[in-house]
Amino acid sequence: MKTRFRIALFVLATITYATPSFALPGKPGFVGSLWGDDQLWSSKATAIIPAPTENNLQSYDMLFVIVNSNAEGGQLPVAEAAPGNPDFNSGRWFVQTAWWTDAGLAAYGTVPVITSYSQLLEEYALGNVDFAPGSPEGGPPPYFQCPLLPVKG
Repeated sequence: MKTRFRIALFVLATITYATPSFALPGKPGFVGSLWGDDQLWSSKATAIIPAPTENNLQSYDMLFVIVNSNAEGGQLPVAEAAPGNPDFNSGRWFVQTAWWTDAGLAAYGTVPVITSYSQLLEEYALGNVDFAPGSPEGGPPPYFQCPLLPVKG
């Protein structure tokens, strides 16, 4: 019983401190937490989940945490897909660390806010952005579940 309680506390602490842009389980904040398909979404972290296997990798969406954006107003994470997109997998996330390359920073000066996976891929094709699997230090857990909710107000 004590072991389960300690595990629950660890999971809660991890969600609390490792996912600053996500609401804790409970009442969602309905404020913008991430971009998906050019729309701002709210989120509510519900669980850290196991890493995907080759049998279920297709059931995860990638969530890109851009670590060096100098975009005016800041850069929120970018989802591979969002509700309404046929490729959306209901909020099972595989975190990717993304960054603007030296070429991208030089091309723009102040980089644009990326609001969709397609925009991220365009910048990647131009050599302006790169990314790798895994969460950045201080970012969300590498694999977690959270639904995307409409932003209110």
